[in-house]
Amino acid sequence: MAKIDDPRGLNGSQKAAILMLALGEEQSGRIFALMHEDEIKEISAAMAQLGSVRADLVERLCNDFSESLGGVGNIVGSFESTERILQRALPRDRVQQIMEEIRGPAGRTMWDKLGNVSEAVLANYLKNEYPQTVAVVLSKVKPDHAARVLALLPESFAMEVVMRMLRMESVQKEVLEGVERTLRAEFMSNLARSTRRDSHEMMAEIFNNLDRQSETRFLAALEDRNRESAERIKALMFTFEDLQRLSGVAIQVLMRTVEKDKLPIALKGASEKVRDLFLSNMSERAGRMLREEIENLGPVKLRDVDEAQASIVLVAKELAAQGQIEISESKGEELVY
Repeated sequence: MAKIDDPRGLNGSQKAAILMLALGEEQSGRIFALMHEDEIKEISAAMAQLGSVRADLVERLCNDFSESLGGVGNIVGSFESTERILQRALPRDRVQQIMEEIRGPAGRTMWDKLGNVSEAVLANYLKNEYPQTVAVVLSKVKPDHAARVLALLPESFAMEVVMRMLRMESVQKEVLEGVERTLRAEFMSNLARSTRRDSHEMMAEIFNNLDRQSETRFLAALEDRNRESAERIKALMFTFEDLQRLSGVAIQVLMRTVEKDKLPIALKGASEKVRDLFLSNMSERAGRMLREEIENLGPVKLRDVDEAQASIVLVAKELAAQGQIEISESKGEELVY
Protein backbone atom coordinates (compact mmCIF):
# COMPACT_ATOMS: atom_id res chain seq x y z
CA MET A 1 0.00 0.00 0.00
CA ALA A 2 1.19 3.51 -0.80
CA LYS A 3 2.33 5.93 1.88
CA ILE A 4 0.17 9.07 2.12
CA ASP A 5 2.24 12.26 2.37
CA ASP A 6 0.08 14.97 0.78
CA PRO A 7 -3.37 15.80 2.22
CA ARG A 8 -4.41 17.59 -0.96
CA GLY A 9 -4.79 14.28 -2.74
CA LEU A 10 -7.24 12.88 -0.19
CA ASN A 11 -10.96 12.63 -0.86
CA GLY A 12 -13.70 12.97 1.76
CA SER A 13 -13.93 9.23 2.46
CA GLN A 14 -10.18 8.97 3.02
CA LYS A 15 -10.16 11.96 5.39
CA ALA A 16 -13.10 10.47 7.33
CA ALA A 17 -11.29 7.11 7.45
CA ILE A 18 -8.14 8.73 8.90
CA LEU A 19 -10.16 10.59 11.54
CA MET A 20 -12.02 7.41 12.51
CA LEU A 21 -8.75 5.48 12.90
CA ALA A 22 -7.29 8.32 14.94
CA LEU A 23 -10.28 8.24 17.32
CA GLY A 24 -9.65 4.60 18.18
CA GLU A 25 -11.84 1.52 18.09
CA GLU A 26 -14.28 2.43 20.86
CA GLN A 27 -15.10 5.97 19.67
CA SER A 28 -15.14 5.10 15.97
CA GLY A 29 -17.39 2.12 16.74
CA ARG A 30 -19.94 4.46 18.32
CA ILE A 31 -19.85 6.73 15.29
CA PHE A 32 -20.24 3.79 12.90
CA ALA A 33 -23.33 2.74 14.85
CA LEU A 34 -24.97 6.07 13.91
CA MET A 35 -24.18 5.77 10.20
CA HIS A 36 -26.12 4.28 7.34
CA GLU A 37 -24.88 1.00 5.85
CA ASP A 38 -23.75 2.71 2.62
CA GLU A 39 -21.65 5.24 4.58
CA ILE A 40 -20.08 2.47 6.65
CA LYS A 41 -19.13 0.56 3.49
CA GLU A 42 -17.64 3.64 1.83
CA ILE A 43 -15.51 4.67 4.83
CA SER A 44 -14.53 1.07 5.61
CA ALA A 45 -13.31 0.59 2.04
CA ALA A 46 -11.23 3.76 2.34
CA MET A 47 -9.80 2.55 5.66
CA ALA A 48 -8.78 -0.78 4.23
CA GLN A 49 -6.86 0.89 1.41
CA LEU A 50 -5.24 3.78 3.30
CA GLY A 51 -1.82 2.31 3.87
CA SER A 52 0.61 4.26 6.02
CA VAL A 53 -0.33 7.82 7.04
CA ARG A 54 2.30 10.08 8.59
CA ALA A 55 1.65 11.24 12.17
CA ASP A 56 1.98 14.93 11.27
CA LEU A 57 -0.63 14.49 8.52
CA VAL A 58 -3.04 12.84 10.97
CA GLU A 59 -2.50 15.71 13.41
CA ARG A 60 -3.02 18.26 10.66
CA LEU A 61 -6.31 16.66 9.56
CA CYS A 62 -7.57 16.51 13.15
CA ASN A 63 -6.67 20.19 13.67
CA ASP A 64 -8.35 21.18 10.41
CA PHE A 65 -11.48 19.29 11.44
CA SER A 66 -11.50 20.88 14.89
CA GLU A 67 -10.95 24.39 13.53
CA SER A 68 -13.65 24.00 10.88
CA LEU A 69 -16.18 23.02 13.56
CA GLY A 70 -15.07 25.74 15.99
CA GLY A 71 -15.14 28.56 13.48
CA VAL A 72 -18.41 27.80 11.80
CA GLY A 73 -20.89 28.93 14.47
CA ASN A 74 -24.55 28.06 13.85
CA ILE A 75 -25.22 26.23 10.61
CA VAL A 76 -28.44 25.75 8.71
CA GLY A 77 -28.92 22.84 6.35
CA SER A 78 -31.51 23.35 3.64
CA PHE A 79 -32.25 22.42 0.05
CA GLU A 80 -31.02 25.85 -1.03
CA SER A 81 -27.68 25.74 0.85
CA THR A 82 -27.05 22.19 -0.35
CA GLU A 83 -27.74 23.19 -3.95
CA ARG A 84 -25.34 26.16 -3.70
CA ILE A 85 -22.54 23.91 -2.42
CA LEU A 86 -23.09 21.33 -5.14
CA GLN A 87 -23.07 24.01 -7.84
CA ARG A 88 -19.49 24.90 -6.89
CA ALA A 89 -18.27 21.40 -7.68
CA LEU A 90 -20.60 19.79 -10.22
CA PRO A 91 -22.16 20.58 -13.61
CA ARG A 92 -25.58 22.23 -13.48
CA ASP A 93 -27.47 19.25 -14.96
CA ARG A 94 -25.86 16.87 -12.45
CA VAL A 95 -26.77 19.20 -9.55
CA GLN A 96 -30.35 19.38 -10.82
CA GLN A 97 -30.56 15.58 -11.01
CA ILE A 98 -29.22 15.16 -7.47
CA MET A 99 -31.54 17.80 -6.02
CA GLU A 100 -34.56 16.31 -7.77
CA GLU A 101 -33.70 12.93 -6.29
CA ILE A 102 -33.25 14.44 -2.81
CA ARG A 103 -36.60 16.20 -3.08
CA GLY A 104 -38.18 12.92 -4.22
CA PRO A 105 -39.69 10.31 -1.91
CA ALA A 106 -37.90 10.06 1.44
CA GLY A 107 -35.34 7.32 1.97
CA ARG A 108 -31.60 6.83 2.29
CA THR A 109 -31.11 4.22 -0.43
CA MET A 110 -32.79 3.77 -3.79
CA TRP A 111 -34.76 0.83 -2.39
CA ASP A 112 -35.91 2.91 0.61
CA LYS A 113 -37.13 5.56 -1.82
CA LEU A 114 -39.00 3.03 -3.97
CA GLY A 115 -40.76 1.80 -0.84
CA ASN A 116 -42.30 5.27 -0.51
CA VAL A 117 -43.51 5.43 -4.11
CA SER A 118 -47.16 4.63 -4.75
CA GLU A 119 -47.58 1.07 -6.03
CA ALA A 120 -49.70 2.38 -8.92
CA VAL A 121 -46.95 4.76 -10.04
CA LEU A 122 -44.24 2.13 -9.65
CA ALA A 123 -46.26 -0.55 -11.48
CA ASN A 124 -46.98 1.86 -14.33
CA TYR A 125 -43.24 2.38 -14.80
CA LEU A 126 -42.16 -1.24 -14.34
CA LYS A 127 -44.69 -2.69 -16.81
CA ASN A 128 -42.51 -1.27 -19.62
CA GLU A 129 -39.26 -2.75 -18.28
CA TYR A 130 -37.71 -6.17 -18.87
CA PRO A 131 -39.16 -8.87 -16.57
CA GLN A 132 -35.68 -9.55 -15.18
CA THR A 133 -35.30 -5.89 -14.17
CA VAL A 134 -38.72 -5.95 -12.50
CA ALA A 135 -37.78 -9.16 -10.70
CA VAL A 136 -34.65 -7.49 -9.29
CA VAL A 137 -36.63 -4.43 -8.16
CA LEU A 138 -39.39 -6.45 -6.47
CA SER A 139 -36.81 -8.64 -4.74
CA LYS A 140 -35.27 -5.54 -3.14
CA VAL A 141 -38.38 -3.73 -1.86
CA LYS A 142 -40.46 -4.85 1.11
CA PRO A 143 -42.68 -7.90 0.44
CA ASP A 144 -45.99 -6.10 1.14
CA HIS A 145 -45.08 -3.32 -1.30
CA ALA A 146 -43.87 -5.84 -3.89
CA ALA A 147 -47.17 -7.72 -3.59
CA ARG A 148 -49.23 -4.59 -4.28
CA VAL A 149 -47.08 -3.70 -7.30
CA LEU A 150 -47.24 -7.25 -8.65
CA ALA A 151 -51.03 -7.27 -8.42
CA LEU A 152 -51.21 -4.18 -10.65
CA LEU A 153 -49.00 -5.56 -13.44
CA PRO A 154 -50.57 -7.25 -16.50
CA GLU A 155 -51.20 -10.89 -15.55
CA SER A 156 -48.97 -12.58 -18.15
CA PHE A 157 -46.18 -10.10 -17.49
CA ALA A 158 -46.57 -10.53 -13.72
CA MET A 159 -46.26 -14.32 -14.04
CA GLU A 160 -43.08 -13.91 -16.09
CA VAL A 161 -41.71 -11.72 -13.30
CA VAL A 162 -42.70 -14.33 -10.70
CA MET A 163 -40.88 -17.06 -12.66
CA ARG A 164 -37.76 -14.88 -12.92
CA MET A 165 -37.88 -14.24 -9.16
CA LEU A 166 -38.19 -17.95 -8.45
CA ARG A 167 -35.17 -18.73 -10.61
CA MET A 168 -33.15 -15.77 -9.37
CA GLU A 169 -30.21 -16.45 -7.11
CA SER A 170 -28.01 -13.72 -5.64
CA VAL A 171 -27.93 -10.67 -7.87
CA GLN A 172 -24.48 -9.67 -9.07
CA LYS A 173 -23.26 -6.34 -7.74
CA GLU A 174 -22.77 -4.94 -11.25
CA VAL A 175 -26.34 -5.84 -12.25
CA LEU A 176 -27.76 -4.28 -9.09
CA GLU A 177 -25.76 -1.09 -9.59
CA GLY A 178 -26.95 -0.93 -13.21
CA VAL A 179 -30.59 -1.22 -12.16
CA GLU A 180 -30.05 1.46 -9.49
CA ARG A 181 -28.48 3.83 -12.03
CA THR A 182 -31.37 3.32 -14.43
CA LEU A 183 -33.99 3.90 -11.75
CA ARG A 184 -32.20 6.99 -10.50
CA ALA A 185 -31.74 8.51 -13.96
CA GLU A 186 -35.02 7.55 -15.61
CA PHE A 187 -37.58 7.08 -12.85
CA MET A 188 -36.75 8.91 -9.63
CA SER A 189 -35.70 12.17 -11.29
CA ASN A 190 -38.84 12.21 -13.48
CA LEU A 191 -40.95 11.33 -10.44
CA ALA A 192 -39.47 14.21 -8.45
CA ARG A 193 -40.29 16.61 -11.29
CA SER A 194 -43.83 15.30 -11.69
CA THR A 195 -44.67 15.23 -7.99
CA ARG A 196 -43.63 18.74 -7.04
CA ARG A 197 -46.58 20.19 -5.15
CA ASP A 198 -48.84 22.53 -7.00
CA SER A 199 -49.10 25.84 -5.13
CA HIS A 200 -52.90 25.80 -5.45
CA GLU A 201 -53.06 22.33 -3.84
CA MET A 202 -50.93 23.59 -0.97
CA MET A 203 -53.16 26.63 -0.45
CA ALA A 204 -56.30 24.46 -0.63
CA GLU A 205 -54.96 22.36 2.27
CA ILE A 206 -54.16 25.51 4.26
CA PHE A 207 -57.61 26.97 3.58
CA ASN A 208 -59.18 23.66 4.63
CA ASN A 209 -57.65 24.19 8.07
CA LEU A 210 -58.92 27.75 8.49
CA ASP A 211 -62.03 28.44 10.53
CA ARG A 212 -65.10 29.21 8.45
CA GLN A 213 -64.98 32.99 8.88
CA SER A 214 -61.27 33.23 7.99
CA GLU A 215 -61.73 30.92 5.02
CA THR A 216 -64.59 33.05 3.67
CA ARG A 217 -62.62 36.25 4.22
CA PHE A 218 -59.46 35.01 2.48
CA LEU A 219 -61.33 33.52 -0.46
CA ALA A 220 -63.33 36.71 -0.97
CA ALA A 221 -60.14 38.78 -0.90
CA LEU A 222 -58.43 36.39 -3.31
CA GLU A 223 -61.39 36.55 -5.70
CA ASP A 224 -60.93 40.32 -5.89
CA ARG A 225 -57.25 39.93 -6.77
CA ASN A 226 -57.19 36.72 -8.81
CA ARG A 227 -60.54 35.06 -9.54
CA GLU A 228 -58.95 32.19 -11.46
CA SER A 229 -56.70 31.17 -8.54
CA ALA A 230 -59.61 31.46 -6.12
CA GLU A 231 -61.73 29.14 -8.26
CA ARG A 232 -58.89 26.60 -8.56
CA ILE A 233 -58.38 26.57 -4.81
CA LYS A 234 -62.11 26.17 -4.12
CA ALA A 235 -62.22 23.25 -6.57
CA LEU A 236 -59.35 21.55 -4.73
CA MET A 237 -60.68 22.12 -1.24
CA PHE A 238 -62.46 19.27 0.53
CA THR A 239 -64.98 20.49 3.07
CA PHE A 240 -67.61 18.92 5.30
CA GLU A 241 -70.25 19.59 2.61
CA ASP A 242 -68.14 17.56 0.17
CA LEU A 243 -68.92 14.43 2.21
CA GLN A 244 -71.88 14.22 -0.17
CA ARG A 245 -69.33 12.74 -2.59
CA LEU A 246 -69.13 9.60 -0.41
CA SER A 247 -71.19 6.49 -1.02
CA GLY A 248 -73.52 5.13 1.63
CA VAL A 249 -71.03 2.38 2.50
CA ALA A 250 -68.25 4.96 2.88
CA ILE A 251 -70.43 7.08 5.18
CA GLN A 252 -71.04 4.03 7.38
CA VAL A 253 -67.29 3.33 7.57
CA LEU A 254 -66.70 6.99 8.45
CA MET A 255 -69.32 6.95 11.21
CA ARG A 256 -67.74 3.86 12.76
CA THR A 257 -64.37 5.63 12.82
CA VAL A 258 -65.07 9.19 14.00
CA GLU A 259 -65.29 10.18 17.64
CA LYS A 260 -68.95 9.74 18.64
CA ASP A 261 -69.26 13.11 20.36
CA LYS A 262 -68.06 14.98 17.24
CA LEU A 263 -70.87 13.93 14.88
CA PRO A 264 -73.85 15.65 16.58
CA ILE A 265 -71.90 18.93 16.87
CA ALA A 266 -70.73 18.73 13.25
CA LEU A 267 -74.25 17.99 11.96
CA LYS A 268 -75.72 20.79 14.07
CA GLY A 269 -74.18 23.28 11.64
CA ALA A 270 -74.44 21.18 8.48
CA SER A 271 -76.79 21.60 5.57
CA GLU A 272 -79.98 19.52 5.45
CA LYS A 273 -78.52 17.44 2.61
CA VAL A 274 -75.44 16.39 4.58
CA ARG A 275 -77.46 15.75 7.73
CA ASP A 276 -79.89 13.54 5.81
CA LEU A 277 -76.94 11.71 4.21
CA PHE A 278 -75.71 10.56 7.61
CA LEU A 279 -79.17 9.84 9.04
CA SER A 280 -80.24 7.81 5.99
CA ASN A 281 -77.27 5.49 6.49
CA MET A 282 -78.19 4.64 10.06
CA SER A 283 -80.78 2.33 11.51
CA GLU A 284 -84.10 3.94 12.44
CA ARG A 285 -83.32 3.69 16.14
CA ALA A 286 -79.77 5.09 15.79
CA GLY A 287 -81.04 7.90 13.55
CA ARG A 288 -83.70 8.84 16.08
CA MET A 289 -81.12 8.95 18.88
CA LEU A 290 -78.77 11.13 16.79
CA ARG A 291 -81.59 13.59 16.01
CA GLU A 292 -82.34 13.84 19.73
CA GLU A 293 -78.66 14.44 20.50
CA ILE A 294 -78.54 17.25 17.93
CA GLU A 295 -81.70 18.88 19.30
CA ASN A 296 -80.53 18.57 22.90
CA LEU A 297 -77.28 20.38 22.16
CA GLY A 298 -78.98 23.75 22.14
CA PRO A 299 -76.96 26.72 20.80
CA VAL A 300 -73.44 25.68 19.73
CA LYS A 301 -70.51 28.00 19.05
CA LEU A 302 -69.57 28.23 15.38
CA ARG A 303 -65.94 27.54 16.35
CA ASP A 304 -66.96 24.22 17.95
CA VAL A 305 -68.94 23.24 14.83
CA ASP A 306 -65.95 24.10 12.60
CA GLU A 307 -63.59 22.04 14.77
CA ALA A 308 -65.93 19.02 14.80
CA GLN A 309 -66.47 19.17 11.04
CA ALA A 310 -62.73 19.60 10.38
CA SER A 311 -61.90 16.55 12.50
CA ILE A 312 -64.43 14.41 10.58
CA VAL A 313 -63.09 15.67 7.22
CA LEU A 314 -59.58 14.74 8.38
CA VAL A 315 -60.72 11.22 9.26
CA ALA A 316 -62.39 10.90 5.83
CA LYS A 317 -59.16 11.93 4.10
CA GLU A 318 -57.13 9.44 6.15
CA LEU A 319 -59.57 6.62 5.36
CA ALA A 320 -59.38 7.51 1.66
CA ALA A 321 -55.57 7.53 1.78
CA GLN A 322 -55.64 4.08 3.38
CA GLY A 323 -57.97 2.81 0.65
CA GLN A 324 -60.81 2.07 3.09
CA ILE A 325 -63.21 4.48 1.38
CA GLU A 326 -63.39 6.25 -1.99
CA ILE A 327 -64.14 9.91 -2.58
CA SER A 328 -65.80 10.80 -5.89
CA GLU A 329 -63.48 12.94 -8.00
CA SER A 330 -66.10 15.44 -9.17
CA LYS A 331 -67.78 17.84 -6.80
CA GLY A 332 -70.67 18.12 -9.19
CA GLU A 333 -71.21 14.39 -9.26
CA GLU A 334 -73.84 14.06 -6.58
CA LEU A 335 -74.83 10.60 -5.47
CA VAL A 336 -78.42 9.41 -5.00
CA TYR A 337 -79.33 7.51 -1.84
